[in-house]
Amino acid sequence: MIKFGSFVPQGWLGDLKGYAPRKGFEAIKNVALQCENLGFDSIWVYDHFITFPEATTEACFESWTTLSALATLTKKVGLGQLVTCNSYRYPAVLAKMGATLDVISNGRLNLGIGAGWYKLEYDAYGIPFPKASVRIAQLREAVQIIKKMWTEDEPSFHGQYYTIDKAINSPKPIQKPHPPILIGGAGKKLTLRVVAELADRCNFGGTITPQQYKKLLEILDEHCRKVGRKINQIEKTLIVDYTVIAKTRAALDKKINKFKPKTVSKTQFIEGNLVGTPEEIINRIEEFVDVGVTYVMMRFPDMMETEPLQLFAEKVMPAFH
Repeated sequence: MIKFGSFVPQGWLGDLKGYAPRKGFEAIKNVALQCENLGFDSIWVYDHFITFPEATTEACFESWTTLSALATLTKKVGLGQLVTCNSYRYPAVLAKMGATLDVISNGRLNLGIGAGWYKLEYDAYGIPFPKASVRIAQLREAVQIIKKMWTEDEPSFHGQYYTIDKAINSPKPIQKPHPPILIGGAGKKLTLRVVAELADRCNFGGTITPQQYKKLLEILDEHCRKVGRKINQIEKTLIVDYTVIAKTRAALDKKINKFKPKTVSKTQFIEGNLVGTPEEIINRIEEFVDVGVTYVMMRFPDMMETEPLQLFAEKVMPAFH
C-alpha cells in the first residue's frame, strides 16, 4: 500500500498572494480538512519564513505553529514538514516542540528535517550560515539529540556543535519508540551518510525521474552498508514539486501552460513531475513504486480549487490501496 500526502497552502511559493492574513489561514484550514476528508495520509508544510523565489512582503506562515493549529482542527491526517531547517531552532527546543505536537495531535507528527539552504532567509533573520559540511554535521548531532530527548528520561549529549545536560523532555511523544524521522536531501557524500545512519525515511525529489531516484538509492545503499544498516530499514519517500492532474488532454494542456516554470521545457516539466490524466499519473507513480518508493508527498499548484485533490483521491489513490 502506497501512502499519499499533500502540501497545504502556506504562502512560501506565492500561493497566498493577495490574501489577508486571516483569509490566508482559512485557505490553509480548508485544504487541510479537504485532504483529511478525501483520505490523504498526511498534510505537509515547508519550513520557511520568507517567500520564494522572490522575497516579498506577502504572507508566509511559520510551519510548526501552523501545524499545531491544524492538529486541533483535524483528527486523523498526519502532520509534517518538508523539511524543518535544523539551523532555525536549537535541537533540544525542536525536540520539545515535536513531542508537544505529537501529544496535541494524538500521535500524528512526522518529523521532516534537513540541513538548510535558503541563505537569503538566514541572512534576513540573522541566523549564522556556515558552509554545507558544517550544516550537515550539525544536522547529524541534532537528530541524535532529538532521538535521545524523545526516548530517554534525562538525556545528555556533548557534541562539537550542540550540548544537552539532563534535558528532561516531558511529555514524551505518543508514537513509540518515537515519531518517524525523515531526513531530506540528496547530497551524495555527506547528507546520504547521515540518512543511512539516522533516518527512518529518506526523501528525494522536487523534480526527479524514476531513474534518477534509483541512482540515489544505490548510493544510499552503499552508505547503509558502511554504517551497518540495511537500506530496507529506511522508508523511501518522494516529494513532487508539481502534481498537475486533469480529466481531459485539453484541460491538462491549459494547466501546463499556466503552471510550468518558464525555465523548463514542457517535456522536462512532465518528466520531472506528476503531470497527466489520472491514468497517466497512475503509470508514473508505478514507475517510482518499482524502484522502491512507498510514500509520495505532492504539491498541487491549484490545491485551493476543489477538483484536483478530489480527482486524485477518487481516480489515482484507489489504484494503490
